Formats: sequence, C-alpha cells, structure tokens
Amino acid sequence: MLEIKELRKEYRDIVAVRGLSFNLQPGDIFGFIGSNGAGKTTTIRMLATLLEPSSGTALLNGCDIGKDPMSIRRMMGYMPDFFGLYDDVKVWEYLDFFATIYEIRPRDRAGVISNVLELTDLTAKRDAYVQSLSRGMQQRLCLARCLVHDPSLLLLDEPASGLDPRARSELKE
Repeated sequence: MLEIKELRKEYRDIVAVRGLSFNLQPGDIFGFIGSNGAGKTTTIRMLATLLEPSSGTALLNGCDIGKDPMSIRRMMGYMPDFFGLYDDVKVWEYLDFFATIYEIRPRDRAGVISNVLELTDLTAKRDAYVQSLSRGMQQRLCLARCLVHDPSLLLLDEPASGLDPRARSELKE
C-alpha cells in the first residue's frame, strides 16, 4: 500500500531525512519514535504532500506523492501535531464541510458524519460548538475529520500531544 524508497529532505546544509525506505501493507500500524529534530514530522509532511522531497520516492497505492498530490490527498487522512479548528460552527457542520470537500455525495453525508461521530465517541457533541469542546474532544474531532472520506492511509503526527492520561487512553481506543 505504501512504498517508500530512499526518501530524503534537505534544507540548505541540514539533512532532515536521509535515505528512508520501508513498505506498509493494508492494516499495518507504524510509528516513528525519535528525539526532537529526528525528521518524524518532516517525513509525515512529505507523505502528506505538504513538503516536496529532495530526492527519493513514495508511492501510495501506486500513486507518486510528488507527481499526483491531489490523488494522494484523497487516499489519506492527515492530522497534524497542531491543528486549527473553525470557531462558531457546530461539530456536525465542521464534518459536513470536510465531507463536501472530499466530494461525499449529499445523500450520504449524514450517514458518514454519524458513523465518524460514533467511531470517535462524539455523537453526544454533534450539535455542540467546536470551540466549546475540551482539548481531548477537539483532538477526536480532528480524527473524525481525517476519517470522513474513508482514507486508505491515516497519518497522525503526535496525536496524543497535550492530552491527559485518560484522553490518551480514549484516543488509543
């Protein structure tokens, strides 16, 4: 599903990612562990098509991240380490906005939104305003946004950052 060969990212004299290669199959769970500055976020941003690799390739379901970024984005859900949420919108409106962007058919949107709300345990917050949610619930909402188009690859950059132990446990679940 994901094939990475000799991926590299340089910033002038700094090599942030050096010759990274690995493969993932459907259903695999893979995590980057390393110190600050090790290239974890840079790698994730390259895979998410937000940074262009200096060299190397990455293919998601046969599509090259450098040659067809829009196709890649349709197959991927990306949750950055710092995410922005829109204020003055309700949870379901936020998800409906992204379902529209991902061209989920209007007749299917309500069902898709209900499913991701249930999956992320946010059903009770469906009509709450985004800014009223706790940090943990906002994190779950961002995860729900990543799932709305049923991606084949989910990239989560420090998904438990800033969460208390209970919220971390709920996120893992």
